[in-house]
Amino acid sequence: MITFETCNELCLKITCQGGGGQIFTKAGAFIGGECRGPKNYTFTKVMLGPQGNFGQALLGQIARRFTGENLPLMKVEFNGDSVTYYANDQQHVLVYKLMPNETISVESENILAFSSECKYGVRFLGQGVISQKGLATSTLTGQGDNSYVAVLIDGNPLVLSNYSSGSTIEADPDAVVCWIGADPTLRTDISWRNFIGQSSGESYMFEWSGGGAATVIIQPMERASGVDVSMDGRRSGSRPSAQRRIY
Repeated sequence: MITFETCNELCLKITCQGGGGQIFTKAGAFIGGECRGPKNYTFTKVMLGPQGNFGQALLGQIARRFTGENLPLMKVEFNGDSVTYYANDQQHVLVYKLMPNETISVESENILAFSSECKYGVRFLGQGVISQKGLATSTLTGQGDNSYVAVLIDGNPLVLSNYSSGSTIEADPDAVVCWIGADPTLRTDISWRNFIGQSSGESYMFEWSGGGAATVIIQPMERASGVDVSMDGRRSGSRPSAQRRIY
């Protein structure tokens, strides 16, 4: 049996009891481990994808290359009781246990690890006219009682949900890490101001209306993306540069 849990907010702790299981993690994410006797876990680079079928793995690799949802993975196989730890650049780690047939949509760069009971795929959202992160997303679907996903977040996460309230959620696509539930729609606010460099910096948003219930995980750092539509070379919705202090 394999279980996921966070350790000190910045690490993923994976406990294996009995051996015989396997997980997939971001390549190079292992930072330490312990077991009784000799080392009883192994690492193998995943050449194509986590799918068991060669044809599906090849198609998945092509889809990831085409959409930019690249996912460098390694497979960890356990042959006995062990505890292993994983991390990435001091990013915060959030663990979620999926119910059977429940799907989480997550940016590939934010995936730290997932159990073998999760079905991996890439789904087109039919948007992304402006945001580089709106065209496609990686998906993980629970297919068993131990379907774990570990997600990386820059900073402490903000969690918004409209399942009970029916409210409208809006979020910057470049700050969204993942969501569970309905897919968002893309709302744009492009006007003549964008073309003369007077953009507010919030020209496009992901929106979940009351009819599209979801739980959304947002990080307090935006990715640099968007397209250049202004005269001064700024990108619409890009991460703002840090201000310099003048003495």
